[in-house]
Amino acid sequence: MKAKILIIEDEPTMRIGMEHLLTASGYHIKSCKDGREGISTIERESFDLVITDMRLPGYDGLSILRRVKALSPSTGVIIITAYAEVKTAVQAIKDGAFDYLSKPFSNDELLILIERFLRFRNLETELSRLKDTAGKEKVFERLVGVSPSMKTIFDRIEAIADTDVPVLIQGESGTGKELVANAIHNLSSRRDKGYVKINCAAIPENLFESEIFGYEKGAFTGASEMRRGKFEVANGGTIFFDEIGDMPPGLQPKLLRVIEENTLYRLGSSDPIRINVRGIYATSKNLRELVKTGRFRDDLFYRINVVPITIPPLRERREDIPYLIDHFLEVFGNKYSKPEIRVTPAAYEGLISYNYPGNVRELKHAIERAVLLSRNGLIDIKDLPEEFSSAERERPEISLHLPLQKGISCLEKEMILNALRETGGKKIEAARRLGISRKVLWKKIKDYGIKDVP
Repeated sequence: MKAKILIIEDEPTMRIGMEHLLTASGYHIKSCKDGREGISTIERESFDLVITDMRLPGYDGLSILRRVKALSPSTGVIIITAYAEVKTAVQAIKDGAFDYLSKPFSNDELLILIERFLRFRNLETELSRLKDTAGKEKVFERLVGVSPSMKTIFDRIEAIADTDVPVLIQGESGTGKELVANAIHNLSSRRDKGYVKINCAAIPENLFESEIFGYEKGAFTGASEMRRGKFEVANGGTIFFDEIGDMPPGLQPKLLRVIEENTLYRLGSSDPIRINVRGIYATSKNLRELVKTGRFRDDLFYRINVVPITIPPLRERREDIPYLIDHFLEVFGNKYSKPEIRVTPAAYEGLISYNYPGNVRELKHAIERAVLLSRNGLIDIKDLPEEFSSAERERPEISLHLPLQKGISCLEKEMILNALRETGGKKIEAARRLGISRKVLWKKIKDYGIKDVP
């Protein structure tokens, strides 16, 4: 959508000429003939850019500039002066003007300066978004897994990433739904555009609409300036609604309208805003059940469920656990300056055997804790949460879905770990129990990356 620009100019010929030029260039234009009318207008309406003459009846350009910045810091101001006064121009820049033009100037000069401001504003918006996310830890951004279910997910991500179809990601809490959304965005042609995330379960219901759609100045008590909503910020890119099942029922039809029409209205405005945003949605709830009970609209469900991706819980893809353990050990070992961190057989068995009701997130936090608590570069069972050492836990079965050689390798590694655990790490005795030589055992320990024990 083209920018909304206010022109404040007391010379009729120049004012009308600029108005016609900018309107023909696709901008939405409003004009005023003096400073007093200009001040009154900016107090009633919001603009992307104000172009004002320096010398005006009522209020001069510097007064208008200061009033604009007080009301809406994000609004740009271009000062026009017939006097080319360097001191005045410098003062205007200090007070927040984007730039100035000296009369006479050409149409091209004006259009180029406006385009330069709009590019600058887009860069400023992107910088602000990056600052919002700077410093937030992103310990785990890669999806890890070798199970058939994860390979299916990888294939689906690759197939749909560079399209604009809505995606609904379903799975228990902690399975990595946000990581799948990140991967879809990062592999898409929108990866260099905005990527906005909204946690529907974390926004108070009375703030939801203003957060998503934005609002005009004066739309409600406390709305002291115009604010763009999440959809506008994500324009051209991707918007991710996490826990979409928690969206208030009253807002669901409004979201559906935006998805279907690619148009929204800020609170307090009747002006439509066109958007081009790719929607990704995630939920840990059963949306079909919510539809049956009337807590989620069926038409919205069918609109966002164009390409479903279901992430199984970690207990149903146990063959991924060893790879996740290795990944997190590397991540947190590097993070906490313990790159050579090792795991005892007892701790490794606890990590392999545990049922993970909290899924991948629980495994990640368990390993981070263990790395922090470890001493002498070794993670023992006592460094893990208490539930990992429960004597009543049953050993998991090796997945029958693995390729034959991989299944044999997993079983062999488990047998070696078990022998080392039972012998307290004594390799000669472990080799004897396994019926192999100590040399063969050493080689297999090295091949499987099994860490030494005291």
